[in-house]
Amino acid sequence: MSFIEAIVLGIVQGLTEFLPISSSAHVRVVGELMNPGQDPGAAFTAIIQLGTETAVLIYFWKDITRIIGRWFKALAGKIPHSDPDVRMGWLVIIGSIPIGVLGLLFEEQIDYGLRNLYITATMLIVFGLLLGLADRVAPQRKELTDLSVRDGILFGLAQALALIPGVSRSGGTITAGLLMGYSRKAAARYAFLLAVPAVFASGLYKAAQEVPALLSTDGRAAAAAAGEPSLLAMILATLVAFGVGFAVIVWFMRVIENHSYLMFVAYRVVAGLVLLGLLWFGAVDPLGGA
Repeated sequence: MSFIEAIVLGIVQGLTEFLPISSSAHVRVVGELMNPGQDPGAAFTAIIQLGTETAVLIYFWKDITRIIGRWFKALAGKIPHSDPDVRMGWLVIIGSIPIGVLGLLFEEQIDYGLRNLYITATMLIVFGLLLGLADRVAPQRKELTDLSVRDGILFGLAQALALIPGVSRSGGTITAGLLMGYSRKAAARYAFLLAVPAVFASGLYKAAQEVPALLSTDGRAAAAAAGEPSLLAMILATLVAFGVGFAVIVWFMRVIENHSYLMFVAYRVVAGLVLLGLLWFGAVDPLGGA
């Protein structure tokens, strides 16, 4: 993978991570279009997501540090566990369990089988229509102060669906939130907070697997021969994803306050149909050369 390709994929990751349109699907497809028959890989996708999640940390820094600080105070018995920030800390932990468990149990399928582009195209369309339905019919009365343990688990299960490229981490979680009656802003806010531990755990886990090999001479040579991303390419893509992602999250949080998700629904459906067309005419390899 060239540095230009790494920059492009970093831009794609930053543009799509926080929008309900599936960043993993876009990185997968754009990588395939730039290098026919070559999938950037689940590990590359997980690692560059560290850049966009760092943008979340900075954007929600006051909220995150307050929640963590008060959660530890509650453990020390200094404040009650009924405190809203303490409850939010526990609910983020509870909501993160499903994706952690399922990610480890189905790691091989996630890394290979589920990256079939026919699955990606179908998920783009199906979950786009679900998002549109939820945005149109749900009451959207609840705020984060109404969040319960049951709702936290349901949010977490919805986030776990994003292990399938095309579903979208934010899209699946926001859709579940809307269907449970949460406002657009509340659903998006919790979706972003919930993603932090999951994405950092996944990215660091994949980095621990990939980076040692890429630091060795043999590993660098093997990656270059196979057209796989080098360590420098991963770092570059991650930095680009961070910069672009921060700008997008600022824009997105403003947009959803006064606009529906219709434009994202339309985009998902069109993108899914276009991808099916590319697959039909053989322009892209559904398995990325696997």
